[in-house]
Amino acid sequence: MANQKPIVIGVTGGSASGKTSVSRAIFDHFSGHSLLLLEQDAYYKHSDLPFDERKKINYDHPLAFDTPLLKAQLQQLINREAIEKPVYDYADHNRSDKVEHVAPKDVIILEGILILEDESLRDLMDIKVFVDTDDDIRIIRRIKRDLISRGRTLDNIIDQYLTTVKPMYHQFVEPTKRYADIIVPEGGENQVAIDLLVTKIKAILAERGLEE
Repeated sequence: MANQKPIVIGVTGGSASGKTSVSRAIFDHFSGHSLLLLEQDAYYKHSDLPFDERKKINYDHPLAFDTPLLKAQLQQLINREAIEKPVYDYADHNRSDKVEHVAPKDVIILEGILILEDESLRDLMDIKVFVDTDDDIRIIRRIKRDLISRGRTLDNIIDQYLTTVKPMYHQFVEPTKRYADIIVPEGGENQVAIDLLVTKIKAILAERGLEE
């Protein structure tokens, strides 16, 4: 029923904590349903700095994100309006000139490291999930991911992790755990937590008359 409010599920945690695995597990359980994924990473601010300077930006600080735009577009989706979502280029360290047309859906999964940091953004969520994974596991995952898919060097990955990613996690990300409704240790491998999430989502869908 298009007039019913969509369900908004926030999935957060440190870099390479398994947020995407949890989000993907929810997708798989609701295959064929009306569902979309909105990544906070798409809302990094555009920078006019030269490439070498952009590489030095602290991308794990709340000010790196265009949160007003994210909130505005999430509210549009909640209002059943389509959006033109920005596209971020990880290799270029900048928002690209492209946008992605995103139609509203019944279930919206908002994923990102700092989605629970902003109170007004939290207030738009029906379920808030924090994926809690050990620092050592996260840095290993991050190295493998960034080497393969983001065109980074090993030295660059380690330097960024030690200078910004880890300290910003403990300063800004980990404290948002207090706002979570569900804490999921070890991400997508925690089948019990995934099942609990799926059950809750199904209950809300039924309550709002959105089940298929």
